[in-house]
Amino acid sequence: MKLSFFGATGTVTGSRFLLEHAGRKVLVDCGLFQGLKALRLRNWERFPVDPERVDAVVLTHAHIDHSGYLPLLAKQGFGGRIYCTAATHDLCKILLPDSGYLQEEQARYANEHGFSKHKPALPLYTKADAERVLAAFSSIGFDEARQVAGLQVTFRHAGHILGAAIAEIQAGGQRIVFSGDLGRPKDPVMKAPARVSAADFLVVESTYGNRSHPVSDPEQELAAHLRRALARGGVVVIPTFAVGRAQSLLHHIARLRQAREIPEVPVYLNSPMATNATRLYFQHIDEHRLSEAEMEAACADVRVVQTPEESRALNNRGGPMIILSASGMATGGRVVHHIKAFAPDPRNMILFPGFQAAGTRGATMTNGGTEVKIHGEYIPVRAEVVRMDSLSAHADAAEILDWLSGFERPPRKTFIVHGEPAAADELRRRIEERLAWDCVVPEYGQAFDLGKL
Repeated sequence: MKLSFFGATGTVTGSRFLLEHAGRKVLVDCGLFQGLKALRLRNWERFPVDPERVDAVVLTHAHIDHSGYLPLLAKQGFGGRIYCTAATHDLCKILLPDSGYLQEEQARYANEHGFSKHKPALPLYTKADAERVLAAFSSIGFDEARQVAGLQVTFRHAGHILGAAIAEIQAGGQRIVFSGDLGRPKDPVMKAPARVSAADFLVVESTYGNRSHPVSDPEQELAAHLRRALARGGVVVIPTFAVGRAQSLLHHIARLRQAREIPEVPVYLNSPMATNATRLYFQHIDEHRLSEAEMEAACADVRVVQTPEESRALNNRGGPMIILSASGMATGGRVVHHIKAFAPDPRNMILFPGFQAAGTRGATMTNGGTEVKIHGEYIPVRAEVVRMDSLSAHADAAEILDWLSGFERPPRKTFIVHGEPAAADELRRRIEERLAWDCVVPEYGQAFDLGKL
């Protein structure tokens, strides 16, 4: 069995791992690169192996850095099936067409305003491309073993977001486990990741591999930030991942309003994708901790913004108010227009609820940048910028190590991926020192013959 790493190496994005066994090729995750320009340019390159020769894709979850390259893979000749959980399938029906639409809109906007170096600017793929690839999806239930291109695949609950899975793959008497993105054991919304007892080889994420989440109550921390900005009449713009973070924030804000810990101000959900994803939390209620009544409370008194015209109108409205809008790292979507409108005013607040990848606008602002480039111009950042890691949906270093302690014996090799270089290397060091496991941080394009390890 051969394992090649074509993404999520030296970065938290672009998850793509190729398993080859007995002449068959199975791709685990197929994500877009985000952040630094050098990484984003990889999205435009031909896929490292011929897509026509990929037999199947196993998808751990729906986030675009894990699923967003699928329409391009299909355009380049992939004709196999894509296997995932039912909730991941449902989310991809929302996220992938939206990704295509946003890329079309960004290209249109660039051409209309003339700030792109490319004449004309083109989208990576279109909404129609994304809708076509959805016909290739097949759902597998949690804890249900399924034969996929000569391999046996079993999904275990990963927490993180709806449908997120740890993928256990067996072939040739060997078991390789892909953690996907691991959730937190005490997340207020998602259930804890399932324990895994054994693996010959492990591929584990390291987003927070060199950090610990704050021990403070995230709801009370959120309340303090909101009260501070709203008291000065400010607008709080929250760049929000449409799946997971948006629903968690709505839950916390509803509880704070009910307890009168924040003032009664308008709360806008300006993300059609987040609105549609929230409905799926009712359909897959067995996958998370919230009751139907708690979900209904989270959605009550939230003003849903539907049209682009309504979105633009918000930019002309004064505070105090709260706007939740995608994308979570401010790489695109409606939130970019809100940052453009509200970042110059010191009364306002831009609140980032989690990790910001290098090269994103979110990273620029949370690292103290005084200006940010939007639509070809530099926008001054005078608003208060806050980052809340306590709302993260990723396990931190201690939580990852606790999950690893559930293994009854060490894997023969542990591959550490999906982290910035410092985070991946620090997690490697902690695992080697604490558990005495054999670890490696793979490089982009590196391949391993698992039979020789």
